Amino acid sequence: GRVGLFDRHCRHRGASLHWARNEDGGLRCWYHGWKYDVNGNCLELPNDANGERLKERVKQKAYPCIERGGVVFTYMGPKEQQPAFPELEWANLPEGHVYVSKRLQDCHWLQGLEGDIDSSHIGFLHGAHTMSKATEYDMSAQTKYVGGDVAPKFEIVHKPNGLIQGAKRDGGDGTNYWRIGGWLLPCFTLLPGFPGDSPLGGHAWVPVDDNRVWAFGVNWHPKRKLSDDEIRQYREGTPTGLHSTMIPGTFIAKRNKSNGYADPETPPAKFPADRILIFQDQDTAMTESMGADFDRTQEFLCGSDIVIVNVRRRLISAARELVEGKAPPTDAAGFRLRGHSCVLSASVTSFADAVADALDARPETFKASV
Repeated sequence: GRVGLFDRHCRHRGASLHWARNEDGGLRCWYHGWKYDVNGNCLELPNDANGERLKERVKQKAYPCIERGGVVFTYMGPKEQQPAFPELEWANLPEGHVYVSKRLQDCHWLQGLEGDIDSSHIGFLHGAHTMSKATEYDMSAQTKYVGGDVAPKFEIVHKPNGLIQGAKRDGGDGTNYWRIGGWLLPCFTLLPGFPGDSPLGGHAWVPVDDNRVWAFGVNWHPKRKLSDDEIRQYREGTPTGLHSTMIPGTFIAKRNKSNGYADPETPPAKFPADRILIFQDQDTAMTESMGADFDRTQEFLCGSDIVIVNVRRRLISAARELVEGKAPPTDAAGFRLRGHSCVLSASVTSFADAVADALDARPETFKASV
């Protein structure tokens, strides 16, 4: 009943523990029967007459795990520096309030993450055509705002463990439409909220290697359980959602590079992109199309990339500090943030103060302005 995470190779002679058997409180290597508990202690060393004595000297590399929100988290750094668990809102809610999906993407993890914090692509990649087909929310107002102003202005608020960014668009009649999202070290994103009582959303972008990433898509509601209809739509891959339909029994999206990110029954189109009808599939097509090892020195960044530039600088700085022995910020409460979208008077020059309550994800308050 406990979750553990080991180094792949048995401490004996390196056989893969993928083939081990889970039995009686431990994982037993199939090769010679060495058995370990979740903390990596050797419980049995049966193939040697001195096994009872030798087992005290054997330690399998193991990492501490914690289960939250239907996801297993682990800490892989030095034991003496292990921080408190980050207070991500979705990882601290009751059962039924959270839906998490997991898919494999063929791209560098940062390419996927940068799609979440890039608000200027929405009017082009997704556009009014896709947004108008929303089934989970009424996005008519958002479609108007995004389509009417394709060059948003950005405001960035730096936090000890990340940043919040607001993309401002002209809302007409003396107003501005703000899409407010966030990034939290190292790999968590908060997407701008949708209207009304709709759930919130975000991702965790977990590297597999330099060429692939596990994309954990998360929807949650802090004040109520997700409805059966919401969960059904997440599983099916809604037009404006962040989940993909999986090939049964796998974490590979049904609509992928091999089929042009479209269902087989989708009719031909003049432009291949017109067959890709789902938000998440559109994003995946773009991030995978860059190639996993695209030479970033060949990029021509512009003003609308200011958020991406800030995140890259922060990650580079954190990596250099880690080499020097300085750990990243570990304030668990610093993760108590959520995304938001709203219309504010054009006289409001800073979104951060105007909607501070809406961005607050303290579990003891659960602000009513979700």
